[in-house]
Amino acid sequence: MASSVTTAERMELPARVRPVDGFLLVSLVLVVATCVRAIWFTPVDAMLGAAQKIFYVHVPAAIAGLYIACGLLAVASIGYLWIKDERLDRLAEASAEVGLLFMGVVLATGPIWARTSWGTWWVWEARITSTLFLWLLVLGYLVLRGAVESAESRARLSAVMGSLAALLVPFIHLTVRLFRGMHPGPVVLKPEKPSLPPVMLTPFLLALLAFLMLFFALLRMRFRWAGLRNAQAELEAV
Repeated sequence: MASSVTTAERMELPARVRPVDGFLLVSLVLVVATCVRAIWFTPVDAMLGAAQKIFYVHVPAAIAGLYIACGLLAVASIGYLWIKDERLDRLAEASAEVGLLFMGVVLATGPIWARTSWGTWWVWEARITSTLFLWLLVLGYLVLRGAVESAESRARLSAVMGSLAALLVPFIHLTVRLFRGMHPGPVVLKPEKPSLPPVMLTPFLLALLAFLMLFFALLRMRFRWAGLRNAQAELEAV
């Protein structure tokens, strides 16, 4: 496996990796601000009531965790299998870990919304079940990475599993159209224009921007940390 960590980069990585950076702080502030706006300054949905405000957390987290994280996981995994660049393996690993966090937010907020809207915490319907299955697949991907000692074998096997896991995302997106269930259809990510009125669409787009910024801030930190870890492992192996 080709290594992208040069001697100069090994010396620079400890200085570049910080526990907290400005981008992460700004992202966290924006997430809190958009949540405050959604709770206190957006109108209450006439049918779903105040519980609908979970939408401003649930859907942005789903877009970041499923579409962005799993998309990056697939692209980085396929790219690694093609050119064997260690940086792509690190990107896939970072995307999986951060994506697992955001998908966890989706699976945690979904039952709260369901309890108020449907009268039950969980329904074994296509979209909900397949999202849980994807979360378990990504978790399995990370467990696999920790179980294989050989760096080259770990990267190769993980890339295959990561590529296959991401194939579930298009299926999840289409489940509400392919199967009859209680989960509502898409209101933003659909061929037609969004179904939200402007008074709800604007805070949703702000929340989406904040969550995407938080996603990339965490991804950047996780990617840099993986580079430092690999560089230290190489130094210890010398």
